[in-house]
Amino acid sequence: MRSRKLVSCLLAVLSQLVAGQCIAADVPSAPLCEKGEQLLADNFDRTDLGDWKSLIPAFTVEGGVLKGMQARDDHGAVGRVYRPMKDVVVEFRFKLAGSTGFNAVFDDQKYKGSHAGHICRIAFAPNQIRLGDDREGIMRNDIFEMRKDPNRKAEASKLLSGRSAIGKVAITPGKWHSVAIEIVGDQMRVSIDGQAIGYLKSPGIAHETKTSFHFTVNGPGVLFDDVHIWNAR
Repeated sequence: MRSRKLVSCLLAVLSQLVAGQCIAADVPSAPLCEKGEQLLADNFDRTDLGDWKSLIPAFTVEGGVLKGMQARDDHGAVGRVYRPMKDVVVEFRFKLAGSTGFNAVFDDQKYKGSHAGHICRIAFAPNQIRLGDDREGIMRNDIFEMRKDPNRKAEASKLLSGRSAIGKVAITPGKWHSVAIEIVGDQMRVSIDGQAIGYLKSPGIAHETKTSFHFTVNGPGVLFDDVHIWNAR
C-alpha cells in the first residue's frame, strides 16, 4: 500500500512536469524585498475608473470596489493600470463574486517577442494559483503558435519546462482574500492571506520594462479593492 501511494505521488509530480509546471513546494519563507517608493494606492472610493482602463469590457467602480465582469464571449474582461516598473510589490484584495478565478498580469506594450507583450502572470483558481513566465513561456511568440498546432503541442511542452509553478490554496467564493506579489529580478513570490504559497524563478520575469498591471476576469464577476504598487528595494 505504501509503495502504491509513493508511485501515485511520483506520477502526480511527473504529470505537472510534463505540462511544463512544477509544484511550488519550496517557497521562500522570507520576503524577497522591502517596499520602496509607492507607485499606486487605490481604494476605489469614487464612481469612475480613475487611472484604470477597461480595455475589454467590462470593468466598473461600484460601491467602493473595482468590479470585473466578462461581457464578450471571445475574451475575458481586462482592466489595466499603466505604471513603469521592473521590480515591484503589488498588494490587493479580491472576492470571487460569481467567477471561479482571474489573472493578475504584468505586460510591456512595447515588447514584441510575446503575444500582446505579456511578461508574467498569476492565475487564480479555487484550489490553486499558477505562477507563469509569459515572456519565455506560453505567450512567447514561437511557443504561442506551436500550441495552436495539435501536432506540435509535445514540442511546445518541452520548451515550457520550468516556466511555471503551482501553489495550492483554498479560495472561498464570496469571501475577501488578500494578495501580495513580489517580483525581484527573475523571481516571483506570491502570498495569500499572509501565507506564502507560490514561487517561481524564470528568466522572463526579469524583463526590464514592465509598463502595466492588469486583471483579466472570466465569468460573472470578481471584486477588487485596495490595490497598491511599490517599487521593490
